[in-house]
Parts: sequence; C-alpha cells; structure tokens
Amino acid sequence: MSSATVFAVFAAAFIALAIFYLFFYRSWRRERELKQPFPKVWRKHMRSTVPLYRRLPKHLQKILEKQVQLFLTEKNFYGCAGFEVNDRVRVAIAGHACLLTINRSYSDYDEVRSILVYPDVYRVQATERDGMVVGISDQVRAGEASSLGQVVLAWSECENGAIHPEGTHNVILHEFAHQLDYLDGSADGAPPLGGEQAREWQQTMTIAYDNLRHSLRHRRNSWLDPYGATKPAEFFAVLTEAFFQQPQYLREQQPAVYGLLCDFYRIDPGELAPR
Repeated sequence: MSSATVFAVFAAAFIALAIFYLFFYRSWRRERELKQPFPKVWRKHMRSTVPLYRRLPKHLQKILEKQVQLFLTEKNFYGCAGFEVNDRVRVAIAGHACLLTINRSYSDYDEVRSILVYPDVYRVQATERDGMVVGISDQVRAGEASSLGQVVLAWSECENGAIHPEGTHNVILHEFAHQLDYLDGSADGAPPLGGEQAREWQQTMTIAYDNLRHSLRHRRNSWLDPYGATKPAEFFAVLTEAFFQQPQYLREQQPAVYGLLCDFYRIDPGELAPR
C-alpha cells in the first residue's frame, strides 16, 4: 500500500470520527446514559425537594427523570465557601431546572456547563455604569446566570423554594429562566420565538411590564414581585417563578401573560391536580 493510500485512509477515518463527534456523539452518549435506570434514591430526593414532581402525570414524571439524569451526567457542580454538594442538592437543582424544559427540548441547556453552589447568600463586587461614570458596588446575591454557561446559586434560597412551593420566590427557576432567555444571544426578556408568537409576546409583555412599573411608581400594590420591574430580563425570570409557584394567582391577575407562558413552556401548571 502506497504512502498516499495510507494517508487517504487515515484522513478518511479522521474525517469520519470528526463528523461522528460533532453531529452524533452527544446523541449516542445520551441514549447510552438513558439506558441506565433512574436511581431510586434520586426519585426519593425528587419527591422531597421538587414538590411539583409529585403533581405531574406519570408520563411527565418519566420525562423529567430522564432530563434530570442527563443534567446530572453532563453538568459540573461545584461547592463554594466550603459547601458540600451532595446528591440531594444536585437533584433539587436539576429537578427544578428541568421543569422549564419538560415539554421543550432538553438541548436548551446544552450551553450550561457548570453550577456553583454557595451555602447562603454571597457578596460580589459589581460594576455599575451611570453615563460616563463607572463605579464598583458591593452586592448581596442569591443567584446569578451567565451567558458563558455558568449558574451560581445560594443553597439556602434554593431550599426555601422547595420548602415553600407556593411562595413567591424560587431562585433555581429564576436563574434557569435567564439561561433560556440567553438562547438568542442576550437576556432581554424575550426568549427565542418566531412569527406571530414573537409579535404577541412583544406586545403583551411590554404592556404588562409597563403597567407593573407604573403601579410601583404610584405606590400601588404590585401583582408581581417588584424585582420584575427592574428590567425586562428580570420580568421574564420573575414571571417564570410565579408561573410554576403560583399559577392560579398569575392566571387570575394576568391571563394573557399566563397564556403566553403556557405556550412557551408547553405546560399548564395551574391544571396539575395536587397529590
């Protein structure tokens, strides 16, 4: 066999392997992972830390379990400030995160690579810009999301959302809503949509956002967490918390907004019967 033929064979093999890795390896790896049974101890953690899981019909429970299984296999968890990330913590975070994609595509989280978990709220030095003036402020945070594929969470706040499933706050839902918002390249309160859905979203959400800001300026009671009025990205994240935590209230207060979220998340949590 000539050297040219050997080179051609190796080149063809290399190209075939590159194509497999780029286009098929992820699917192959996921199919292989899902052949493994969902661990019983993880199911126990799901029942105790992801309250909505208990209200899902069986087929959606199975979908959620599969997504959680992939999430825990593919994402890296890191404990910060001495915090130990155990299976209960990992399952709680993955379970809530995957509620957002249960009827969407799990590939929405392909760019999420790492989750950093602090034991409690943490401090960061943040840059603030006011025109030409740039300053540094010391901020206390319960979580944050990055377009670079990183999510930071305070476990005490995560646990509080699990303990109070009908409360106003759930930091896991909030930060992973930001990750969905980043899918089109920027967190602007409008995740990737197309055609008529995009136009309806823009019109309905703009009106609801402006009404919320107007109510707060006039010191009226807010129908939503006031933090949602800081910017459109936070409005979408706070709406997501309310959608999964307080669906009946959100549907009553803002039926048009609620309908758009049902269409986007492809689920109606208000129709899930308690168990």
